[in-house]
Amino acid sequence: MEEKLAGKDYLFIGSMLFGLFFGAGNLIFPIHMGQEAGAAISQANFGFLITAVGFPFLGIIALGISQSNGVFELASRVNRIYAYIFTILLYLVIGPFFALPRLATTSFEIGISPFLSHELQAPLLALFSILFFGTAWFLSRKPTKLLDYIGKFLNPLFLVLLGIILVIAFTHPLGKVRQAEIGKAYQASPILTGFTQGYNTLDALAALAFGIIIITTIRQRGVKNPKIIAKETIKAGLISVGLMAIIYTCLSYLGAKSLGQFAISENGGIALAQISNHYLGNFGMIILALIVIIACLKT
Repeated sequence: MEEKLAGKDYLFIGSMLFGLFFGAGNLIFPIHMGQEAGAAISQANFGFLITAVGFPFLGIIALGISQSNGVFELASRVNRIYAYIFTILLYLVIGPFFALPRLATTSFEIGISPFLSHELQAPLLALFSILFFGTAWFLSRKPTKLLDYIGKFLNPLFLVLLGIILVIAFTHPLGKVRQAEIGKAYQASPILTGFTQGYNTLDALAALAFGIIIITTIRQRGVKNPKIIAKETIKAGLISVGLMAIIYTCLSYLGAKSLGQFAISENGGIALAQISNHYLGNFGMIILALIVIIACLKT
């Protein structure tokens, strides 16, 4: 009998990988792009999906086909010195040098800061950061349980909360996309501009680090044949990036539609807060706070 995953395993692994990829930045960047692209959002979103979804999928495929046990082993095919340099730089970029600090600050600025006075911002940010990373450390102590926390609890809750805002926003649109003004940066080549914006998610790099999680999870489910592991890795990865593409598209169009009510904001976090508050008031801000904190925590 050929080794293969069950249908529920594909959904679990795909959902889990989506949860790892999709942080607060993934919420913010497409909305801001939508506001700046305006009526050109279709072309901009196409370019964005190439780098924000297509490249991460290529990273997953590379790990699967190469049958590597991680990014270091994959990079070692160039040579070991390159592998050390590349792996260290990769984890520094998606860790302490860039992505990791913004998880606490972004979740605080969008989820907590609107409810606080200016004087309390700095001390409570410090306290929130300690609690945030302490919780992340506590949940990460048992790697086998971590996948369950993300795939079975945090990610479904995140999708339900985000779905509430998206459904309300698309059933009661703030404006029409074709009437939205096209920003200067998107007038000449919206596809190319969207293409470069997709790199902001850092998922093209993260895919190389996260891909091994898929492979390990597949092995834990009894699949041992390297060729079948490669095939199942690609299938599970396709579910993840497909879900990402759908949500990115919804968020980018939400940003473009919001121009019917709001001016272009400084960043997508402000725009998302304005949209949530417009539709649901303080309750919308609470939902947004939970969405952002969960998104950052699971990443």
